[in-house]
Amino acid sequence: MRTITSQQQLDEETPLLPPPQQKKARTPLPWRQFSIILFLQLAEPLTSQVIAPFAPQLIRDIGITNGDETSVGYYVGLMYSLFFASQALTVLHWSRISDHIGRKPVILIGLFGLSFSMYCFGLSRTFSGLVLSRALNGALNGSVGVVKSMMVDITDSTNLAQAYAYMPLAWSTGGSIGPLVGGLLSRPVEQFPNVFGHSQFLKTYPYFLACAVPATFSALAWLMTFLFLRETVPTRVTLVRFLRGKDTTPGPATPTGSTDSLSTEDAARCTNDDDFKPLPLRSLLIPRVIIAAGNYAALSLLDIAFRDVQPLFFATPLEFGGLGLDPPRIGNILAIYGVINGLFQILFFADLHDRFGSKIIYSAAMAAGIPIVIAFPILNAVARVQGLSITVWAIVGLQLALSMLLNLAYACIFIYIAAASPNPASFGATSGIAQLGVSIVRAIGPASATSAFSLSIKDPRHAWMVYYYMIALVCIGIFASLFLPRQSWKNQR
Repeated sequence: MRTITSQQQLDEETPLLPPPQQKKARTPLPWRQFSIILFLQLAEPLTSQVIAPFAPQLIRDIGITNGDETSVGYYVGLMYSLFFASQALTVLHWSRISDHIGRKPVILIGLFGLSFSMYCFGLSRTFSGLVLSRALNGALNGSVGVVKSMMVDITDSTNLAQAYAYMPLAWSTGGSIGPLVGGLLSRPVEQFPNVFGHSQFLKTYPYFLACAVPATFSALAWLMTFLFLRETVPTRVTLVRFLRGKDTTPGPATPTGSTDSLSTEDAARCTNDDDFKPLPLRSLLIPRVIIAAGNYAALSLLDIAFRDVQPLFFATPLEFGGLGLDPPRIGNILAIYGVINGLFQILFFADLHDRFGSKIIYSAAMAAGIPIVIAFPILNAVARVQGLSITVWAIVGLQLALSMLLNLAYACIFIYIAAASPNPASFGATSGIAQLGVSIVRAIGPASATSAFSLSIKDPRHAWMVYYYMIALVCIGIFASLFLPRQSWKNQR
């Protein structure tokens, strides 16, 4: 009888809905190492974006187009694409190597490659020299995916979104300083005759000074990495043993990375010995890795097409379908955008992610690509009638504001990639697979987009060809986003 009474009391007092689970407190970021990683990430956008303002003029100066203005975009795109083509051949190997020998040695090699190749680029006076410099840059730049893996290494599930919110700060800062440097310091003899007018060297190599700034920065980043960056791979083999092919499965070692950022859940998971063993490539080719990598590739293809067409559109004369802006003004526009975009990501992404989640933000960001593309022909049409009026600048501002929304997708897809990794010891290889796909599409994207742009301005019958192409890229990205789960895979396990 007492049992029945107790059961009735339990049934009457038990709430119909279970109490809501308390949200895990956000783990503080390990700011010392995290700040170094952000500093290192400045190197790649700085070196890649510094050439954006003067690349069309550089192609004209070396004379490969023989004065054909409609061919400038083709050669600019080819120069960009060769960088990513060479990167695609090596990035997966660098990422997998980092799982075995550690992140730090690979990052050091990548920074050396960035610095050396940018000096070579500034000294190049032929198109073949430019191509070789860019190819060397891409082949040695193994730190692209590795730095993202290191970001995952020092965070956990509670602060990963916060960490990725700061990633655009590095990209935006480098992406804003780069064009600013490129616009101000290219052809310095003409821009600053009182200062550089007597330099025969800068007359011979008018773009060396602009390239030397990011090259020197990469050298300083190399020194900072060597002195202060801690290794985050807890078990690894020496480079000599790895190259000899002996004992390529890491043995026990003492982790030198920060461990104060690991949550209890993540620390317990890492006690499993299998978590310290990088998986073979075949074991990584699972559906969730392919879905995350495919979406990253689709996003990057759209973004790189927009980033390459935008400065070309700004630099192309009004009668050919552009706005006819000079390199300093283009550099200022891109620099202002970079600063505002970085602040927007830091201030709003983490809170937006906590409220809406990765899937909704990513889908909205991809949909924003449609008005971004449509803004190009509208800008030219308005500028033909009104010139560079307030209306034109307002449309430019709207387009840049929408592209900030597009950039939110990067942090979301990085979270999906981190969640897709089968174990923590395979973060590098998983990131490498994703970066491989991105490098391939980025090798295709610049050449295809800028070639479509050249075709559009060469033949009036195909005036909208480049915009049809970019709208198709947006549709591909929206379709790929349908395969992403509403919650990341680790939360479902």
